[in-house]
Amino acid sequence: VLGAYGLGKAQRIMAALPEIGPIFTHGAVEGPTGILRGQGYRLPPTHRVTGAVPKGALVVAPPSALGSPWAERLGDTAEAFASGWMAIRGIRRRRGLGTGFTLSDHADWPGLNRAIRATGAARVFVTHGYTAVFRRWLETQGFDAGIVETVYSGDPEEATAAGARRPAACASRPPGRRAKLCRRWAAVACTCGGASVPTSITR
Repeated sequence: VLGAYGLGKAQRIMAALPEIGPIFTHGAVEGPTGILRGQGYRLPPTHRVTGAVPKGALVVAPPSALGSPWAERLGDTAEAFASGWMAIRGIRRRRGLGTGFTLSDHADWPGLNRAIRATGAARVFVTHGYTAVFRRWLETQGFDAGIVETVYSGDPEEATAAGARRPAACASRPPGRRAKLCRRWAAVACTCGGASVPTSITR
């Protein structure tokens, strides 16, 4: 069972795999994968986990599924995690993982700007990170830019390593208000966690 974030990293990994046999996915991975495949991305055939999985098959699931009752139902499996944090042995050991693949989600500055331009969006909303600085930069490049507040405060490992804490303004926002905020920006491009993606994919 390979833990990888459901939108972006999971598909990046699957697209790079040789023909190794059947690939099964958690629902949180299969949904975005089907959408991206429908938009023309070349991705290998996948099967959503609905019951028993053949021995030797690869299962791709979000990190939150590792060690969960969902994963336990798969029987005797080996778990691994693909993340930039796997470069730190202590984190891999604390998670009890036998294998860690170092693969980061984050784009560098040129890559992030290229990704935004590739969306073709005129309005760009940024979230998570140095949003004020990045918004000002985008405005100088001719974009109509804004900021979307997020409750996301990083991975558990990131919080442990860097002392990250959820902003009080985010923690106090009612869940219904957060949901409305997400729907409000459903048709514009948004930079999320260091990469720019069309939010129509993430709805």
